[in-house]
Amino acid sequence: MLLDDQALHASSVVANNAMNRERQLSGVNSYAKVLGFDPVELLAGTKRSWLDLCCGSGRALIRAAARLDTATLVGVDLVDAFAPGDGPELIAAPVETWTPDRTFDLITCVHGLHYVGDKLGVLQRVLTWLNPSGRFVAGLDLTSVRTSNGRPAGRRLTTLLRKAGIEYDALRHRISCTGPRELALPYAYLGADDHAGPNYTGQPAVHSHYG
Repeated sequence: MLLDDQALHASSVVANNAMNRERQLSGVNSYAKVLGFDPVELLAGTKRSWLDLCCGSGRALIRAAARLDTATLVGVDLVDAFAPGDGPELIAAPVETWTPDRTFDLITCVHGLHYVGDKLGVLQRVLTWLNPSGRFVAGLDLTSVRTSNGRPAGRRLTTLLRKAGIEYDALRHRISCTGPRELALPYAYLGADDHAGPNYTGQPAVHSHYG
């Protein structure tokens, strides 16, 4: 049975996942490792802005704030379990419905899309929040996007994303683009499957089904 957002948020796979709770800015278990760059280095030098979706404890943003004293840092996570610290604005809200009141120079989502139901719907919203030269980078396993027959959307989806100017690195399970996008995809969200089992991270994840 496919779940709607309310049921998915209460699922043990989503509510108890700790994929991004203690992740650091650099090192082995870090943002730099997953994203392929150091966010602080990217944002250094000018007054810039970073939105981190599914930010976990917000620890990475808090540490970044100490090195980016003129930057605007915002973190959003479903669970209000933020680490103590000054600097970023940390917001407890579902990424499927939360909307910012500004655009950003950098938007990241390290492992959060693995636990989102309507992954494509979130992408469509988030990509409009970029500044003209803003960068979006997220971890995403496109095999978790399924059609109504239960099979991965596959090459057709990858082709549509690339035609829209969105890069997908299948080896590193990374999706990215520069500058805002109006993403129109021929998929209607049907619901989520929280019994998908482990993905490439080794942790249980969520499959998103589309008609």
